[in-house]
Amino acid sequence: MSIILEDFRESELDNWYWFQEALTNDELAKIEAIQEGISFTKAQVSEKLVDVAFYRKSEVKWFSKETLEHRWLYEKFVNMVTESNRALWNFELTGIFDDLQYTVYNGEGGHFDWHMDIGKGKYSRRKVSITVQLSDPDEYEGGDFEFLIGNEITKLPKKKGCAIVFPSYFLHRVTPVTKGVRKSLVLWVSGQPFR
Repeated sequence: MSIILEDFRESELDNWYWFQEALTNDELAKIEAIQEGISFTKAQVSEKLVDVAFYRKSEVKWFSKETLEHRWLYEKFVNMVTESNRALWNFELTGIFDDLQYTVYNGEGGHFDWHMDIGKGKYSRRKVSITVQLSDPDEYEGGDFEFLIGNEITKLPKKKGCAIVFPSYFLHRVTPVTKGVRKSLVLWVSGQPFR
């Protein structure tokens, strides 16, 4: 018996995409102005995890997709994800369920250990993740954003304003920040669960 797959396109499911200058200095300043009016919450990972700080230590703010002031940012992120997806993965993407996450890792060991952005329930819909670097690399030490693909660790670019786009099933982490502050924006684009 043979199985015929129609409209098959090659994909690079173990590859990632990046934009060296995803946001301008003016746009970065606008993001900082927006976040000033939003309160921080302690970052979470799972209700079942007892010692959250061992696994993840950061603070987050949420830029609501319902807020008109944030719409330009969502459009930029969606355009970058669309370009990346067409170039590499060809996933069926349908929308955004989560709000944009503004994350701060402080120099007292702020970090996020190895994890994937997919999981149970609504998190099973996540297909593509995008993170934008908001801090200049000279403003902090440590805080490397890394992928584990196969048995190889890849350290990603740290340029302020650059964007990294990757499949949400990639194992990734932010190593502990030992000095200064590392800031980033993260968004997940969703579709039907992988099958």
